[in-house]
Amino acid sequence: MAQVLEFKLPDLGEGLTEAEIVRWLVEVGDVVAIDQPVVEVETAKAMVEVPCPYGGVVTARFGEEGTELPVGAPLLTVAVGAPEGPVSSSGPDSESSGGSGNVLVGYGTGAPAARRRRIRPDRLDRAAAGAPVSRAPVADAPVVEAPAVNVLVAETSVSEGPVPVVSPLVRRLARQHDIDLRRLAGSGPEGLILRADVDRAIRTAEETAAATARAAQAPVQAPAAAVAAAPSGVAAVRDAERIPLRGVRGAVADKLSRSRTEIPDATCWVDADATELMAVRAAMNAATGPSAGPKVSVLALLARICTAALARFPELNSTVDTEAREIVRLSGVHLGFAAQTERGLVVPVVRDTHTRNAESIGAEIARLTELARTGKLSPAQLTGGTFTLNNYGVFGVDGSTPIINHPEAAMLGVGRIMPKPWVHQGELAVRQVVQLSLTFDHRVCDGGTAGGFLRYVADCVEQPAVLLRTL
Repeated sequence: MAQVLEFKLPDLGEGLTEAEIVRWLVEVGDVVAIDQPVVEVETAKAMVEVPCPYGGVVTARFGEEGTELPVGAPLLTVAVGAPEGPVSSSGPDSESSGGSGNVLVGYGTGAPAARRRRIRPDRLDRAAAGAPVSRAPVADAPVVEAPAVNVLVAETSVSEGPVPVVSPLVRRLARQHDIDLRRLAGSGPEGLILRADVDRAIRTAEETAAATARAAQAPVQAPAAAVAAAPSGVAAVRDAERIPLRGVRGAVADKLSRSRTEIPDATCWVDADATELMAVRAAMNAATGPSAGPKVSVLALLARICTAALARFPELNSTVDTEAREIVRLSGVHLGFAAQTERGLVVPVVRDTHTRNAESIGAEIARLTELARTGKLSPAQLTGGTFTLNNYGVFGVDGSTPIINHPEAAMLGVGRIMPKPWVHQGELAVRQVVQLSLTFDHRVCDGGTAGGFLRYVADCVEQPAVLLRTL
């Protein structure tokens, strides 16, 4: 008899709690091989093809394209070990082994938990998404066995009583709106708190706050003939386009909001004469010749300068542990750079920048930029940065006040390099001028340190020979 195995959305790493189904790569009834990609999902970090650890026949899919699912929610079910004969793509040991044991975080293809209970497929759907999700199961599909410790339906005891464990997406939504889950009565199976329950609590809280505000602002004596108030606010807008804040755009919004909320930032800036830097770049590229690979970019030179500056001012290559109330200075430099793509702003990270020269940094920036444009960056390539370089000069603007890429401590912004009148060697001349702006976390250093860092960067831009003393 065929055994039906359930494949759940795995933890794709780096703390991601949900993903959006972009495109199904298989249909119900298709035969899949072990580790064959079955669905393309978009996380807050990147577009990812998710492989299935089982080989067999797809019996059901959970979720339409465009649906956002929490980690641990069912993706599909696969029938393995069918009586008609072995599935050719499964391999001879697929039934006994239960899958590939693929090492993506969250893949659970080993032995199940000792305590098990039966859960109807419709309950799995509702528990996973907080609402019915359309699916196409095979007729007479057997009941799916699921561990009793499933993250969406388990219970855990806290000091104030048992609370049904909800999905990470619902838990985060409640935390963002200061909703105490222990005070909610879940409408899902076995008292599970669904997203609809949290949304209802949010609306109630907003209506209560609005009523309180209206009562506080109401005049002591109301006029005899009340005039109907015109609707106001976002909720009153009827003919407006609504764009969901999810995927990359949602992740950017969350990170920027958190940065502004948690980090007491300050910004300093300076104009620098980049004429000599541009001349050095031209000389470097001319010396390598046309067959020596990609040319060294201005961004690569600035990245190398930033790395040297961080060696002199390590306070800015750090992060703040708010729970321990400690500043954590990081030993290595992993430099992020802002890249604009069709999917939004992403920040790929050049690892171990402190061990690279300008040519190596430039080659890695070019490689990561191409992956960003094609949407093929992995979550690991978008996380772990310790300092960010943002070249907004490509948009034709001179200056900006960058928002720190949380949980880092600083970001250097670079404006466009353009001819401007400049006093050079005591005379007025036309020089290539750039504005540099540094936004820093005032908890990790004071203005003197930040100013020293920025001044060193500007000195290296104006006189690249200054950099040679630290190489």
